[in-house]
Amino acid sequence: MSAAGRLKTFRKLLAHLRETLGLDIGFRLWDGSLFPDDWPEDAFAVRIADEGVVAALLRSPRAETLANIWVTKRIDFDNGDIFDLLERRPDMRSREIRKRVSKLRIGATLARFLFVKRGGPWPLDDMAPDRPTDGSSEENRRNIAFHYDVSNAFYELFLDREMVYSCGYCTRWDNDLDRMQRDKLEMICRKLRLKPGETLLDIGCGWGALSLYAAENYGVTTHGVTLSEQQFEYARAKAERMGLADRCRFELADYATVEGQFDKVAAIGIQEHIGIDNYPDYYATVRRVLKPDGIFLHQAVTRPAKRDARDNRVRSRDQNLLARYVFPGTALDNIGNTLQQLEQHGFEVHDVEGWREHYQRTCRHWHDRLNANYDKAVKEGGEITTRLW
Repeated sequence: MSAAGRLKTFRKLLAHLRETLGLDIGFRLWDGSLFPDDWPEDAFAVRIADEGVVAALLRSPRAETLANIWVTKRIDFDNGDIFDLLERRPDMRSREIRKRVSKLRIGATLARFLFVKRGGPWPLDDMAPDRPTDGSSEENRRNIAFHYDVSNAFYELFLDREMVYSCGYCTRWDNDLDRMQRDKLEMICRKLRLKPGETLLDIGCGWGALSLYAAENYGVTTHGVTLSEQQFEYARAKAERMGLADRCRFELADYATVEGQFDKVAAIGIQEHIGIDNYPDYYATVRRVLKPDGIFLHQAVTRPAKRDARDNRVRSRDQNLLARYVFPGTALDNIGNTLQQLEQHGFEVHDVEGWREHYQRTCRHWHDRLNANYDKAVKEGGEITTRLW
């Protein structure tokens, strides 16, 4: 079939999807035309650079395929961004979509593109395959370095002024990122009931935001540990600049090697990197370093629990994508299992709070800031990393 014939077939497929799914999305196709024909030039549209994109997705409809195509800009957006796409996606589950879409129509389109080359390049295929972390210091250090040691300057382009790389907290939904993260740090300190003279262990301290905030505003002595060399150097230098080096100690070390006991312990965004099989050792370590009657605050990204507990270990396609290309070794727990692990290790749970809406706002702020500094980000981390993030 000719190139013109394939284009016509693909437009028929888009028309079918538009009709059956109520798809309110425009497309800029590889010949420069818009679908549907009357789609406004200045409206949001998904841009497809070449017909190899269609061939690749039809042959291998996986998240990994889409990621490779995305980072090489063979799929992009005109007059909008990923959030515009999410707002326009069909309001139905994947199972319902599969029921509605004609398998014959998909098959007919695939047949037309069967011998079309998928094109390239495919830079993500060269990345090391993801595997569950074994919990060793060496593997944890390697996984952390992959993500966090891109460069401090790269992260400064989209994080808040305190360099907090975890979910912020909205006391008002229209707050900016700096206020959200400041309010989050304040909430953590209040939940920990910090008092002057107490000691705080900050597991996975990142660039030192919590340790520095707690020392400056609550008069505590902090000990932050991280496996990222760039974070460690940044946090230590910032403590010196703020005149807090005598109360904020930072260490390039695995949390499991920490000695002594602390009045309070915080672990913000660390559990995702631990690995499900290593939870018992993790919680046992926290219990060991926490003084009797101390307080432990734990913040983590979670996933919904499954009916069958065995399915809680099965990653979704989105989670596989993140684990392979963004957060190596990552694994998400569900809240129920987290509570069970805490109680099995002698903790009494006093408070549980879900921040899903707050995380959505945080991610939106990160996205907008990174987009606003796109050229600088590419210079610091490269275009592939920037588009992945």
